[in-house]
Amino acid sequence: MSTVDEPYLSPYLRAAEQHGAGFESLLWASPTTQRTRFEAIRGMYDSSDKIVLDAGCGRADYLAYLIEMGVRPAWYIGIEGVEALAAAAEKRQFPKARIIRGDFVRDPVRLFVGADVVVFSGSLNTMADPEFYSTIRRAYDAATEAVVFNFLCSADLAGRDYLHWRSKWDVVEFAQQFCRNVTLKDDYLEGDCTARLVKPGE
Repeated sequence: MSTVDEPYLSPYLRAAEQHGAGFESLLWASPTTQRTRFEAIRGMYDSSDKIVLDAGCGRADYLAYLIEMGVRPAWYIGIEGVEALAAAAEKRQFPKARIIRGDFVRDPVRLFVGADVVVFSGSLNTMADPEFYSTIRRAYDAATEAVVFNFLCSADLAGRDYLHWRSKWDVVEFAQQFCRNVTLKDDYLEGDCTARLVKPGE
């Protein structure tokens, strides 16, 4: 896969060069904090019988978590810009799952796959504000029902120079420009927040 070394992808590409498809290449602090974020996303949106787009899916760990919890999406589509991680996701051969290789920031049309819900888990944390906010807006346009994403909401967890955090109220103010139904959850991990943007009629 040909990938332009964009600033938001660089940390993942460097990690993959060193660790391949290992957990370290996902840039999570630990499997525990990854799972805690997955739990927050699952609690904010029921993916059962839904088409789920996991943008920045890594090894498709979120799908593995959903299956473990007894949640069966109608279809799972993962987008991944790091070849080693995309290959690892494909190798797991989950049923009703498809992995797309590509950069959904540089090429946002990749988000438009007919998904009911677009999910971002950790994949927004390396983006500067322009990419962060434009990606959320495009994801909202692409989803038929909702967008659910976590982001760093204080400096507590943004201890690396490639990580970016935002005030949760700035994120809400932005989202409310185009979405009336915005919900936050921030009681699961200090310094992290999950947002749910629900489209009209849902």
